[in-house]
Amino acid sequence: MQALLGVIFHFIGGFASGSFYVPYKKVKGWSWETFWIVGGLFSWLIVPPLAAYLTIPDFSEIIRQGSKDILKYTYLFGFLWGIGGLTYGLGVRYLGVSLGGSIILGLSMVFGSLMPSVYYYFSGTEGKETIDMFFTTRSGNAVLIGLAICVVGIVLCARAGVMKEKQFSKQGKATEENKDFNFGIGITVAIVSGILSACFNFGLEAGKPLAIVANDLWKAANPGQGEFLFQNNVTYIVILWGGLTVNFIWCMFLNFKNKTFSNYTDKKTPLLKNYILCALAGTTWYLQFFFYGMGESKLGNGPSSWILHMAFIILISNVWGVILKEWKGVDKKTYNTIILGIATIILSIVVVGYGRTL
Repeated sequence: MQALLGVIFHFIGGFASGSFYVPYKKVKGWSWETFWIVGGLFSWLIVPPLAAYLTIPDFSEIIRQGSKDILKYTYLFGFLWGIGGLTYGLGVRYLGVSLGGSIILGLSMVFGSLMPSVYYYFSGTEGKETIDMFFTTRSGNAVLIGLAICVVGIVLCARAGVMKEKQFSKQGKATEENKDFNFGIGITVAIVSGILSACFNFGLEAGKPLAIVANDLWKAANPGQGEFLFQNNVTYIVILWGGLTVNFIWCMFLNFKNKTFSNYTDKKTPLLKNYILCALAGTTWYLQFFFYGMGESKLGNGPSSWILHMAFIILISNVWGVILKEWKGVDKKTYNTIILGIATIILSIVVVGYGRTL
């Protein structure tokens, strides 16, 4: 039952992450850097402490009492992840929600799930899931198989993207949904984003002592109630400070370079609607990790939690890509390829979820 709840929480988080970019597509008259940082302020600065305040009353004291090394490395991984998150937005811009999300999050899934396990194995860290669990336990075998299946699904989605670009180039066509499509630039950005986005999982590990304090305080006040569902909410604040730093600097640079500071007050655009859409996008984005923390409390912050989280995001982003008609105008073979990729990713989720029940 605990494993099932963990899978459900990860699905909700994945749905939030796979859906957050949709409101951005409805913003009118603003440059990318403008709507990205407005939404980001909600994602990284406003909503995280609000969520922590509602769930962990002493969260600010926990951060103040955290050691400098814990805060430093948690912030550093957040900064590196911020570069990945920044380029995620660019990747989605040039590849679309479905293809961009598939490649970026697929790489993040592989690196984020395997690298911490490798580190724990060679460092001899106790109480952590190490890389050998993939080969020595039935549960680990199933998780590894699920990871391999998901990679196949990602390859299929990427293949569909290549086919799509060739058709559009040959036909010279571009719809409103695909006007920025550029596979060459997009794939380069996506690779960088996918690798650095895995640093969020490293940040969770670096900031785990903060979550442990929150968990212990909750257990002391609620004896016999199990693990605290919201323990990671305090860690998110520090990680997202790092993410905010790099995104704010880059977006301000682009505002200056492109002379788009006027977007924030341009009455020729639907200002109120744009701000509301960005707030919705930013808040939805944060909810992915709010529910990730709940899922992690049920499954543990091992490879399976990260794989499930990423797989659900990839799945939802691809479904949105189909709904938003990003594949409009492609031939039947290309469309069937993206559908097959989605189905393969769904299968990988089932296999990983099953592995956690063993």
